[in-house]
Amino acid sequence: MPEQIAVIGSGAIACGLAAVATKTGDVTLLARSEESAERARASIEKQVGRMGDEAGPGTVTVTTDVADTASATVFVEAVAEDAAIKGEVFATIASVSSDDALWATTTSSLSVGELARASGSPERFVGLHVFNPVPRMALIELAFPDEATEATRERAAALCEALGKTAVPVPDLPGFVVNRLLFPYLFSAVDFLDQTGMDPADVDEAMKLGAGHPMGPLALLDFVGLDVSAAIGDEIGSPAPARVQALIAEGALGRKSGRGFYDY
Repeated sequence: MPEQIAVIGSGAIACGLAAVATKTGDVTLLARSEESAERARASIEKQVGRMGDEAGPGTVTVTTDVADTASATVFVEAVAEDAAIKGEVFATIASVSSDDALWATTTSSLSVGELARASGSPERFVGLHVFNPVPRMALIELAFPDEATEATRERAAALCEALGKTAVPVPDLPGFVVNRLLFPYLFSAVDFLDQTGMDPADVDEAMKLGAGHPMGPLALLDFVGLDVSAAIGDEIGSPAPARVQALIAEGALGRKSGRGFYDY
């Protein structure tokens, strides 16, 4: 029996996940406001269009009423990297969720175990760390609290497969595998920039051509968002360099603000 997915959130990860989840059937996305709901509808429509034949047969219903998610068998939280905000989401979910529904978080840096225990339902809780842009990125880092049942673990792995993703089980450590190894490298590129005075484009070009990376480290920081990158760095014990902090203070957060290491 296919899972029926509800995504809570309206940002890039939430919209990308909703678009991909059409492979499993109809999807519901819960947005916080009508304004964010309208943005989410436009984003999902665009992403489904780009997916072409890879899009699934399901449709995405965007709503601001949590009651519309009551029939979901999987609830996926995809909101800001803030434990308190995520806790509010799971308290809201609890008002409509069935007792056997799977609860998931897309956190990239917070403790899955702590979020699970705070939710009150750690036995059916899973960390599904998807990557942006969700339709193009094949990996899901799969992390579980100790209390997760075997049924929860099996359903989570099956869900990843139904989404067309490759699940890699990872330890419940800040940053899991990818971010824990990636962000020290990205921040070292910023330090190197300051040490050498090189142009960001030249550093990025060297790493793309010399290391086979699809995107250079400075462009990737802009893509992720400098504020988000700094928050991840704090969580994994790798603080962002002063230059990143200065750009954040100026409101230069990368692509989403129109300026970071590059102008957009």
